Amino acid sequence: MSPQRKIIHVDMDAFYASVEQRDDPDLRGRPVVVAWRGARSVVCAASYEARKFGIRSAMPALRAERLCPDAVFVPPDFARYKAVSRQIREIFLGHTPLVEPLSLDEAYLDVSDSPSCGGIATEIARTIRAQIREATGLTASAGIAPNKFLAKVASDWRKPDGQFVVPPSRVEQFLTPLPVKRVPGVGKVMEGKLSALGIVTVGDLRALPLEQLQALFGSFGGGLYRRARGIDDRPVEPDQPVQSISSEDTFAEDLRMGEFDEAITQLAERTWRATGRTERIGHTVVLKLKTAQFRILTRSYTPETPPSSVEELRDIALALCQRVQLPADTRYRLVGVGLSGFRDREDVVVQGDLFRNIALD
Repeated sequence: MSPQRKIIHVDMDAFYASVEQRDDPDLRGRPVVVAWRGARSVVCAASYEARKFGIRSAMPALRAERLCPDAVFVPPDFARYKAVSRQIREIFLGHTPLVEPLSLDEAYLDVSDSPSCGGIATEIARTIRAQIREATGLTASAGIAPNKFLAKVASDWRKPDGQFVVPPSRVEQFLTPLPVKRVPGVGKVMEGKLSALGIVTVGDLRALPLEQLQALFGSFGGGLYRRARGIDDRPVEPDQPVQSISSEDTFAEDLRMGEFDEAITQLAERTWRATGRTERIGHTVVLKLKTAQFRILTRSYTPETPPSSVEELRDIALALCQRVQLPADTRYRLVGVGLSGFRDREDVVVQGDLFRNIALD
C-alpha cells in the first residue's frame, strides 16, 4: 500500500478585493466590488462586506449595483494582483516544490515528503498562512486532506482566515452530509438531475452503485462514484506547461460580423505578446464568439506548421469568421482570439510563409 498523501489547498480570502482594501484604507470595512461599472461588466471579486448583500464573482455589475447601491466599485489591477500572487507562491515553495497553482489566489501543495514543521501538514498550513499575513497583510484559508478533492472542499470550511483538516479516518463522516453541489462538476443542471432522483447529499449519492451511475451519466457517473467515496488519485502537478493562451473583448454595443475586424487584430496582438512569455509554441488558432443571446461559438484551425507571426495569427482568426454560418443580421457581444495545442519549441520545426494558400473548409 502506498503511503498516505498529505495535500494542502490554500485559498486567499476575497483576494482582489482584499488587495484593494489593503492598499486603500478608506475601503476597509466597506462593500468593495472589483469590476468596471457598466452594462457589459461582470464582477471579478467582492469583499466579504459586499458578499453579505449576495454579490458574487461573475455576477453582472449592474445586478451587483442593484443589490448594494452603496458598494464601492474599483477597476481591477491584475498587474498588482499578479505581483502579490508571486510573493505568495514563493512562500509555498519554501515548504515544498510540489505546488500546483490553480489561479492567482489558490494552489494545491503536496507536503507528503516535506521536512517543514516536522512534516506535520496542519502545522505547515498554519505556518504558510502566518507567513502570507506577515509578507502581504492578507489572509488565507487552507484545507488539509489525503487528496485534492477533499482539500479543496475543506479549505472553504472555515473561511475567512481559517483552516480545516480531513484526516483519512474521517473522510466518510465528513462527506456524508455534504450537499452534492460541493462535488466538482456538479453544477445547477446536474444538481437538478440528481435531486430528481432523490439525491441531495453525498451520502445519498454513495448509495447508488457504480453501474447505475454510469448508466445514468456515462463516464461522469464514474467520477461521481469515486468522489462520493473520497477517492481522488490526481497528483499535484507543479508548473504545468501552457496549453492555451487567449484574449477576449466584450463590446460596448453588439456588433455584426465584419464590424469587429479591428478588435480581432488587437486581440491577436495581445495573444501573440502573451506567447512571448512562454517557451512553447501554439499550433491551433481558436476564434471565440458570443452572440447577443449569449450563445457561445468556437471555430478552430490547425495549419501544418504553427503561426510564425502576429499577422498570420490575425489572418487565420479573420478567416475563421467565415466558418460561422449564422444569419447576416446576427449580433455579437464578445470576440476572443487564442492559440492552443502548445508544444515545446524543440519539438517544432517552424517553416516560413505558412499562410500563403490557406483554405478553411
